[in-house]
Order: sequence, then structure tokens, then C-alpha cells
Amino acid sequence: MGRALRADAERSVRAILEAAERVLAEDPSASMEQIAEAAGLTRITVHRRFANRQALLEALAVSAKQQLIDAIEDARPAAAPALVALHRVTANVLRVKSTWRFTLSHATAHTSAAAALWAEIDGHTVDLMVRAQREGLLGPDADLDWARQVYYALLSEAIDKPDTQDPDDLATLVIDTLLHGAGPRG
Repeated sequence: MGRALRADAERSVRAILEAAERVLAEDPSASMEQIAEAAGLTRITVHRRFANRQALLEALAVSAKQQLIDAIEDARPAAAPALVALHRVTANVLRVKSTWRFTLSHATAHTSAAAALWAEIDGHTVDLMVRAQREGLLGPDADLDWARQVYYALLSEAIDKPDTQDPDDLATLVIDTLLHGAGPRG
């Protein structure tokens, strides 16, 4: 990737990425100049860090996916029973998704780095689904690939639920729906 950035350059990159997320969420066609203004930086500084809009979108994709991985790992999913791990991971992922709504809900740049991070995220999810099945949360004949796809869909829908913003409440809703559906409780 190259040499590490100085602390001030890292702050600039972080400010640009955070501003880009906010600005693009409001106006997906926003210019690099609008993003620079929102970051409190000059357009030249933004272009010094990101040669063009595509490079900025690629950096957004990588940054958001890396934050998802960090959120998953911070939940320490292997250190708890599957239900607890699933709740922790889901709540942490929803926190990240609420911050990176634009980047994680739009088709952003799919570089090899972003693809590798997505494969790691997906691997964590597969591992969690296998544990959930092994511990009896999912039926022994459940299609784990389908369960994983439903889980991802529930995460996407949860982030857009207008009346519930607390990640822990949303995580409970996602997990309850994944494990029990919407039918009546017996």
C-alpha cells in the first residue's frame, strides 16, 4: 500500500472520508469541492489524498468494510454462546451501518481490497451461522446460505426502520425475526 501517513495526513484522510459519507448521503452527485468544503479542507488537499472521485469511493468502501470487520471482532464472537455473539455482532454492525449508510447501502467501488474485506466479513457470518446451527438456534436442516442472506437483508432493513434507532433494540428485532420469523409465538 505504500508508506504510512503522518498523523496530520491520517486526520485529513479521516476527515475527508467522514465528510464524503455525509455529503454523498445527502447528494450522491456531490463534487469533490463540496466534500472538501464539508471536511474543512481545500480541494487541493482532497485531490492530494484522492486523485479522483473513483479513488475516493474506493477508499470509502475499504474504510467502511474495515470498520465492519473491527465491529465484528470487537464483539468477540468466539468468546460467547452463539446467541450472545449474534446479538453483539449484530448491534455492533448496526452501529457501523448507521454511520456509513451511503457507502454500505450503495454500489460503491469494488476493488480487490474491498472484495477481500467483504470475504472476511462473510466468513465471520458463515462461522456464526454454523455455530448457531450447532448450538440449536437454527434447525439442523436449515439452509445456512439462505439464513445468511436473510440475516443480511434483515440488517439492511433494520437500519432503515424509522421508529427504532437503538442498535441493541434493532439487534434484538433482527435476531428474533431471523430465528422465529413473524409468526405467532407458541
